[in-house]
Amino acid sequence: MWKWLLLIAAVYVLYRLFANDFLKKTKTDEKEDAEEMERKVAAGEMVKDPECGVYISADAEITVRDGDKTHRFCSYDCRDKFLQRLKEGGRQLPPEI
Repeated sequence: MWKWLLLIAAVYVLYRLFANDFLKKTKTDEKEDAEEMERKVAAGEMVKDPECGVYISADAEITVRDGDKTHRFCSYDCRDKFLQRLKEGGRQLPPEI
């Protein structure tokens, strides 16, 4: 009986040690990812999609030009929603040449 209790206690202690280590590593990785994202946004390598708010590469291929400003999108759906919202607001973008 005592052997089983000691075995269960040892397994529990090992589980807690590895679980805590894994959780700490995950939190550290998330913090580093957030810092990397902030650095890329500050450096101009990443821009925010105006429709859904996702950060994408500054050289994304799906774009809409509005005068001197270029809006970049993560998908064609976001681009179409953005254009529809502009039309509903009574604003029309000039046709691209």
